[in-house]
Amino acid sequence: MSQQQFKKFINPKNNAAIKEKFKQEKKAAKKERAASINKRFEDKRAMRNAGAGTSPMPKPPEENRRQKYPTGDKAKPHGASVTTVKQAQGVESMNQMPLNKFIAHCGVSSRREAIPYIKEGKITVNGVVVTEPGHKVSVSDMVVYNGKKLFVTKNRVYILLNKPKDYITTTDDPQGRKTVLDLIKHATTERVYPVGRLDRNTSGVLLFTNDGELTQKLTHPSFGIKKVYEAKLDKPLTKSDFEKIVNGIKLEDGEIHADVLAYADSKDRSIIGIEIHSGRNRIVRRIFEHLGYDVKGLDRVMYASLTKKNVERGKWRYLSEKEIRLLKYMNNSVTREYIPGAEKHLSKSVINKDE
Repeated sequence: MSQQQFKKFINPKNNAAIKEKFKQEKKAAKKERAASINKRFEDKRAMRNAGAGTSPMPKPPEENRRQKYPTGDKAKPHGASVTTVKQAQGVESMNQMPLNKFIAHCGVSSRREAIPYIKEGKITVNGVVVTEPGHKVSVSDMVVYNGKKLFVTKNRVYILLNKPKDYITTTDDPQGRKTVLDLIKHATTERVYPVGRLDRNTSGVLLFTNDGELTQKLTHPSFGIKKVYEAKLDKPLTKSDFEKIVNGIKLEDGEIHADVLAYADSKDRSIIGIEIHSGRNRIVRRIFEHLGYDVKGLDRVMYASLTKKNVERGKWRYLSEKEIRLLKYMNNSVTREYIPGAEKHLSKSVINKDE
């Protein structure tokens, strides 16, 4: 067969020689480019020197330097520039915070719970008793509580507990009763505290953390954090009482109404799902007791965006990174997850307070 048709595919030269030639050409091109760049920089330097002159700038007289950097309290620190001094002063002012916020960041309690400690004179700052929660302190100050110096917590911990009954929500009980901290004592070596409260006979979602800033956000009334409960009553809830709770009933401490209300079990009208934002003491129990019902069981199934899914009663788990982000960026514009079938019973939001 004639090789004429395959002539264009046949390379008469050695392949290794072609590669070496290409390599040398590439090397020469890189060398030429580097030389061109260096020449350009040299030309720019020459132009600057020609325009500015080659004589060095004269040093200011000794007395002028002394006036620029006076001695005494306002003198410039040795070896520090003016910019460095200003930056240091800015960092120091940014580290200052109210005393109750500082205590929260140390993992002692939430900001609100810290206020009574301060007003009762239990906190000293640099050896002096301070009774004003808004007193500014910094990380360099010596803040002492119960004879121990406090340090700002850097290792943040977030724990979700499915609280059982017969445990009280407190960090310490003088009567020696079981507390929720007994259930998470092996979870962390950091000092954490519960966010909000659940009654002794109320079970369900309870959050623990040493993040004082997040605690302030979750418990502050302006954020209106959602709480969903399942209540077991001693008798079926009538339709008229159902409407009363939705429209609002007047208790001894003011009017209250549910944001969402529904029969959790279509076959058993004594099991009620209720969403509420108010954090008044025992508010869910008081709503039903006001109408003549006895609450046999109360379980918090949701707090903010957290549920007790896959967490057995009395057990705990750490929050995921996604859950922590959701809590930190949660605000009033977050879409609510209503109890199924309860959308028609919506009413206006109620201000949230500490539980």
